[in-house]
Amino acid sequence: MKSLLMTLAASLLVAGGWAQKWQKAYESVDECICGLSKVKKDGKTGYVDDQGKVVIPVIYDDGLTFNEGVVAVTKDGKWQLIDSTGKELTPLMYDDALGFAQGLAPVSLHGKWGYVNAKGETVIPFTFQNARPFAEGLAPVQHASGLWGYINKSGTTVIAPQYMFADVFLNGEARVMKDGKLYYINAKNEKLHD
Repeated sequence: MKSLLMTLAASLLVAGGWAQKWQKAYESVDECICGLSKVKKDGKTGYVDDQGKVVIPVIYDDGLTFNEGVVAVTKDGKWQLIDSTGKELTPLMYDDALGFAQGLAPVSLHGKWGYVNAKGETVIPFTFQNARPFAEGLAPVQHASGLWGYINKSGTTVIAPQYMFADVFLNGEARVMKDGKLYYINAKNEKLHD
């Protein structure tokens, strides 16, 4: 019985990827997403495939998680987008960047936020105080007033800025804060529940 339990435990470790020798070469190894794992070594970040082969060199100061084959990485205080082969999609020029979702990434340039596509083209101009990724066709953005609202993928305001906080949509609802109260709304800006 004891040997059966030990065999089962060892199988789980191997199946979970915890027993792979190449992982020991890094300070940290994240979950494999889009066929790549983010790794850290000597304070630098890169990406390896599921066999530990370096696909994107461990030269970045930090990086996010791949989504739709695109990731934001930072070096020397600036951010850029790269694809899963390491090809630069944008120059190393942004002040900040968030995850790529639904074909767009929110990025900050000169203190304003906008959205770029996988070709590095500005799709929604840099006019917002803050921004979050798209989900379910909408993205929360903070306007100059300091209030949050929602835009669609063409940059058109769908829900006027009125919230102190606004989160991304998930399963048809988003968490918002107004007048000190947190509650959930739908895409029509109707209150659903607390």
